[in-house]
Formats: sequence, C-alpha cells, structure tokens
Amino acid sequence: MKKKIIAILMAGCMTCSLAACGSDEGEKGKEGKEKITFVLDWTPNTNHTGLYVAQEKGYFEDEGLDVEIVQPPEDGADALVASGKAQFGISFQDTMAPGVTGEDMLPTTAVAAVVQHNTSGIISRKGEGMDRPKGLEGKKYATWDAPIEKAMMQNVVEADGGDFSKVELVPSTVTDEVSALESKSVDAIWVFYAWAGIATEVAGLETDYFAFRDVNPSFDYYTPVIIGNNEFLKNEPETAKKFLSAVKKGYEDAIENPKAAAEVLCEASPELDKDLVLASQEYLKDQYVADAKKWGYIDPDRWNRFYNWLNENGLTETEIPENTGFSNDYLPE
Repeated sequence: MKKKIIAILMAGCMTCSLAACGSDEGEKGKEGKEKITFVLDWTPNTNHTGLYVAQEKGYFEDEGLDVEIVQPPEDGADALVASGKAQFGISFQDTMAPGVTGEDMLPTTAVAAVVQHNTSGIISRKGEGMDRPKGLEGKKYATWDAPIEKAMMQNVVEADGGDFSKVELVPSTVTDEVSALESKSVDAIWVFYAWAGIATEVAGLETDYFAFRDVNPSFDYYTPVIIGNNEFLKNEPETAKKFLSAVKKGYEDAIENPKAAAEVLCEASPELDKDLVLASQEYLKDQYVADAKKWGYIDPDRWNRFYNWLNENGLTETEIPENTGFSNDYLPE
C-alpha cells in the first residue's frame, strides 16, 4: 500500500507545480458546497474504502461538502496538503517524522487514524526460517535504504538475538510481492498485511510473517493517518469536523458491511482485483477501530512512544517533543 518509506521529505517539495491537483481554501464546489480536495498516498486500495463509501452514499453532501479524491503527485500527499492545494490527505506517522519539527517542518497535522494499529511486518516464503527476525540472517531483504526503516529492521533482528550485518540488503524494486517471492529475487519484504499479505493468500502462496509491533511495542505507530493542512484546520475547524464526520460514517459502514464497501471501492476503481479487495476488506473490518474507543482516535501514548524511540536513537534532525504532529480535536464525538 505504501509507496515507500521516505527518510527525508525534501524541503522544497511545496514549490512544485500542483495547481491542477487541488483547490484553494474556501473555494466553492458543486451547488455552492464547499470544495475539499483529498489526496491519496497511492493508488486506491482498502485503506481508502471509507472515503469512497462516504462519497458514494452522499455523506459528504449531507455535510455541505463537495469532495474530490485525487492521486498523489510525485512528491506525495504530504507535499500537496502542505502546499494548501489539498486540504486533507493520507500519510504515515513514520514518514511524517522529518517534517513535524525543525527547518523542514511541514504545516500538516494528523487528524485521524485510518487503521488503529500498525499492521505491517516482514513476509517471506513459508518454511525457510524467516518467521522470526533472526531468521533473516543470510537472506535477501528488499530495502528502501531509508534510515528509519533500516533502524527498525536492525532493532527487531537484534532483539531476536540475530546479527543484522548478516542480512543481505538488496534495493527494493518490488511491485508485486507474490511474483517477487515466487521468483526468489528476494526472500523477505516489508508489507502491510491488509493488502500485500492478503494478496499472497488470494494467490495461494504459503508464507511466514512477523509483525513489527509484536517484537517492539514502540513500533505500533499510526500508519496510515489522515493529515490536514494547518492553515485550513485553523481557519475552518467546523468544516474539518464535518469532513471527518462524513469519513467516520464511511469507515463505520465498511466495518458493518465489508462486502458492500468492497463493491463501492471496486466500482470506483474497476482496475482492482475484486477477490483481493473483498478479502482485504474482510480483514480490515476488525482493524479500522480495533480496541480504540472510536474510529480515528490517536492514542497520545502510542504516538509519543514511537517518536521518543526515534529521538533516543538519533533518527531525527531535531528532537520531536511529545504530542507533536497530531490532534484528536477534529474528530466527531
């Protein structure tokens, strides 16, 4: 699902040509409704289902909003939201880290958790010993060569008594996890189980898998999240609340009736593999809220725990203070 784990968001990313992708604050859409541009992180998938359900069922219209869902530019959703050309978008707590403080600070805030817990981990062919981190020794791991990514990998391998220097890091060119594993071009891949993991199940490929959060609780961070433009949030808080109220209804519908929600997503994006979407949606119905008190809630302790780990391991240019980069203030009650 995630295009890649970005180590540093380029400081100049906001200056690229984005005007065709979004709308300026306060622009009116259809029938005088307030125009909202929402930018995805990648091509449509089940992380985004609640948005499409809210659009299809008229929840945005009920709130007086005309919402356009757009694909991300090369710079990613963070750049478009930071520029103000999109009011909301999809990001991830780890990739947000370089932009929440310091000289490269981006004017965005995480305002809702799409999925309550980190469902990412390492997938490999079944029975080759990689069901635990130490088993990666001597194996080919597809890396994005990002500092946070490699630090997390080193942490889980060493926590399991392994030697990270013995893991063979190969540049990731993976676009199809099933083909990559079957061809043995790589042995282990970082995936979000709700999509790539489920894809291996649908394809009938037997795999082993371990989740990062099961090895180190600090890695149970928020991924993905909905981010908002800070200026927009400051000037139009009630509109932001209306938007998230509609989105919440969309995700609640996806929890209540995953099959119907999958149909909505497939209709919006007919290029998707329907079997994969149906299976992924069934998996995610238990992940959108999980043990949280409501959809979208960001637990400050878990948010801070991950950023504190980054601070302690020298993975930030400047220290990230606690409770930085997120807000629950715009969530509906």
